[in-house]
Amino acid sequence: MSFGYKTEWIAVRERSLDDLVTALSLGDVEPMSWEEGTDRAYGQGVYVGGPVSGWVLAHGRHLILHGGHAEFTAQLAQLSAALGEVQFFGTHRGVDYAAWAWARDGRVLRAYCMGDGQMYQFHGEVTEIEHTLGVGTAPYPDEPDALDDEQWAAWWRTHPGEDHVMQVAGAWSINPLDIENVPHPGLYAPAPARSWVDPVAAR
Repeated sequence: MSFGYKTEWIAVRERSLDDLVTALSLGDVEPMSWEEGTDRAYGQGVYVGGPVSGWVLAHGRHLILHGGHAEFTAQLAQLSAALGEVQFFGTHRGVDYAAWAWARDGRVLRAYCMGDGQMYQFHGEVTEIEHTLGVGTAPYPDEPDALDDEQWAAWWRTHPGEDHVMQVAGAWSINPLDIENVPHPGLYAPAPARSWVDPVAAR
């Protein structure tokens, strides 16, 4: 079993599982297999999986608080200040939620998020894979009332679906759907990941 749809995850390069547990302030962790840990994290908590091709992935359905642009980017910057390169992804087809973001050394380089017909994040330069896929390439129009039907249709065609999120993940780091078996156990924590958020940094 893997994950990817209807959830959120972060990917960090060449860090230990303990590094992620510390950065996310996870407590009561216990060793757990990839299959059981990913399944449990769909219900509650966070699973930090064993390393895959140099990447460690942490999965949970409410991994980062989405209070707005400033809150999200503050949290991602905080994580990357501790962990170096951090990538974030999220999907949920029920509300057309699709998100990806990339930060390095405390600086958010790219962040995109659409959900329920609204754009929540459009920060930084559009990356090569986004241009290739033709999604996530257009910010919300400055003057939406000035757009005619054809222009609106063109803008909506840049709205990604859940499979686009997987393709972006695969281009930036690793597509979790491609992970079939991880022999090394990971760490599961029952507490929600958002408990790590520093309310001062998130303001």
